[in-house]
Amino acid sequence: MVDINKLVRENVIKLIPYSSARDDFKGKTGIFMDANENPYGTMNRYPDPYQIELKAGISKIKGIKEEQIFLGNGSDEIIDLCFRVFCNPGTDKALTFTPTYGMYPVSASVNDIEMIKVPLNEEFQIDLKKAEYCFSDKNLKLVFICSPNNPTANSINFNDIDYIITKFSGIVVIDEAYIDFSEKPSFIKLINKYPNLIVMQTFSKALGLAAVRIGMAFTNPAIIQYFNKMKPPYNISAINQKAALKKLTQIDKFKSQVLRIKKERVRLSEILSKMKVVEKVYPSDANFLLVRVKNADYIYNTLVNKNIIIRNRSKVIDNCLRITVGKKSENDKLIGALNELDHLK
Repeated sequence: MVDINKLVRENVIKLIPYSSARDDFKGKTGIFMDANENPYGTMNRYPDPYQIELKAGISKIKGIKEEQIFLGNGSDEIIDLCFRVFCNPGTDKALTFTPTYGMYPVSASVNDIEMIKVPLNEEFQIDLKKAEYCFSDKNLKLVFICSPNNPTANSINFNDIDYIITKFSGIVVIDEAYIDFSEKPSFIKLINKYPNLIVMQTFSKALGLAAVRIGMAFTNPAIIQYFNKMKPPYNISAINQKAALKKLTQIDKFKSQVLRIKKERVRLSEILSKMKVVEKVYPSDANFLLVRVKNADYIYNTLVNKNIIIRNRSKVIDNCLRITVGKKSENDKLIGALNELDHLK
């Protein structure tokens, strides 16, 4: 059994966190004269620092206990907290599998943590022999796995991830930002089995609240305790909490939109696969397609000039573009623009 306390930085264990006025009094009604707030207005009160009402709503939908939920100012805050809680700057290391989400190495660099990058194989899957070789490094504290992966769009083999969680004695973070678009199972139900597992999801993708910036971490309460210690006292605004709560009352609409996106993903993939400028459309479990083309830079710039903005990932994967699945009308405009490029060789 993994002892979380032995993985946490010593200074974090000793840290006495900032105590806000809302830590001292958790009620919702009364004459509030404790937080030096302006008594006038509708936005004059500090938000709930622990997002209790929102966590209760998420708990019902996800089937996860409230004390196993942490909410961050986007998943990026959760990623940063993982480094700050578990990794000693200038000494410890983290590992991820490339190509993948770019914030893992950026956050590692900000926190002065060496990021070990193990390339995915030709099928964009984890090479377990290369991964396991790294586990003997006593300074390796974190492993980040994005599944479905960005920018490759595929899900990482479930059994491979499960193997890593059982073999690695540190913290394993599974980033499931795109899980709602996949038919593959989530790891969220395994947080009770594995105390060293953190599963991240988000309001930004399928739930359509990218502007609201709310990331979710599902893990054991011991890790939640340390995240709460380290986070800013009011990391999610009252406005954003209300927006997320409203979205949770619209789950049927959310599910309908996801189905439409998945249907368009299939249609768009089939059409792109038949185009002369396209060499390969990779399988996708996300709301985007990774497409290898004949001249990524030229195609990208041509589409920009037509006010169609996709993502050029050719510096990460040779001659590849990442295309978010849009509305049918938007996808049709992209298809029309690409059809005009059939002269490319």
